Amino acid sequence: MKELSRKTFLTICLILTLFNLISVILVNVQSYKRERESVEHNLSFFDNRGGWFAPEDKSGPEPPAFDGEKTDEDPDKKGFNPDMENALILDHEVYTVELTDSTVSKVINHGNDNSAFDVESIANNIISTYSPGTRKIGNLYLADYTFNYKFDNILVVMNNSEIKSKLLRLLIEMLLVFVVLEVVIFFLSKLITKWITRPAHDAFDKQKEFIADASHELKTPLAVIMASSDELTGDENKKYIENIKYESDRMSRLISGMLDLSKLEQSASDDSYRESFKEEKLSKLVEKNCLVFEGVASENGVEIETGIEKDITFNCNKDEIEKLISTLLDNAVKHSDKSTTVNVKLYKEKNSIVLKVINCGDPINPGDEEKIFERFYRADKSRNRNENRYGLGLAIAKRIVQNHGGEIKAYSKDGRTTLKVTFPVKGN
Repeated sequence: MKELSRKTFLTICLILTLFNLISVILVNVQSYKRERESVEHNLSFFDNRGGWFAPEDKSGPEPPAFDGEKTDEDPDKKGFNPDMENALILDHEVYTVELTDSTVSKVINHGNDNSAFDVESIANNIISTYSPGTRKIGNLYLADYTFNYKFDNILVVMNNSEIKSKLLRLLIEMLLVFVVLEVVIFFLSKLITKWITRPAHDAFDKQKEFIADASHELKTPLAVIMASSDELTGDENKKYIENIKYESDRMSRLISGMLDLSKLEQSASDDSYRESFKEEKLSKLVEKNCLVFEGVASENGVEIETGIEKDITFNCNKDEIEKLISTLLDNAVKHSDKSTTVNVKLYKEKNSIVLKVINCGDPINPGDEEKIFERFYRADKSRNRNENRYGLGLAIAKRIVQNHGGEIKAYSKDGRTTLKVTFPVKGN
């Protein structure tokens, strides 16, 4: 259920974050686009050669004076050529620079001069760097100015400081909004996830309760059956009595495993569960369990070899950790080939304690690395049934590891199968 909740939360959070990010990008892109269009408009404002920059015809008759009133006649035909110094662009600070022999001869400001913008130095730099006919806008987030270097010895320069400041301010504001919305999205995703997964949680809890209750209810009649079979005698019923005992024993093991798993799952949701943990000598626990399993391993023609780092301690539930170690050893011994060795390693690695149990035998089938930890999963059903194995051992081991905040993995390589348990340790 934790995995389902985690994936649901991540999916919701990712979708909402994507919409949030797209909104921030669209706002900034639209703002940038508007400012760029404004810059292009201002740079192109003087491009009409019959308008502001219409060359004076010295050989012809002098054009009529412009009296400041609008006429219905075509301005070009009437020689419309108002004084550039009277032109005023209210939205931005724009300059026209007249050049004579590639030298600044006159600078005209068409906006409100409210900065220490050194247009002459900038014009000289442009003249020395670029050739006539160059128009450059650049990145408005970075560029301090834009220009249009015309062929007719006219240079239009625009101060971008205000635009740059405006765009950067908007970008910062939108980033702050993004962060705030991400916090809202986080908590909103939590609420939505809880609402979506509630039916699944309820069904899972009911399933656990059913398994626990059914197991408890089955223990009593099973105990009666086993006790009654012990009282039966007679050679004519010997075969039936043995069958009853065998199947009763199998059912007893199954019920015990189901109860153990149910208790572990309930412990994970108990707030006081971790408070019962104590600092235990993990090195001693592993070493003791390996000695206990040497007899079982010898019966199966397998040896146990240890590489245990001394004095490793771990804050844990001792009984559960011993159950984990014995389960891993039992699994390794039962799945080992004859005359092979089971290697048990325990060591510290950065901020973790690592326990490895390695055996030589049938490898884990590709794609089954995660499935073998599922309850009732059996890769070889006939073999496991004959050995009274129900696919609960590794499921119990995984739950123990998870209850202690650790991780368990299984993999096969070069004929060797490894079960690796990693426990995080604070302060190491």
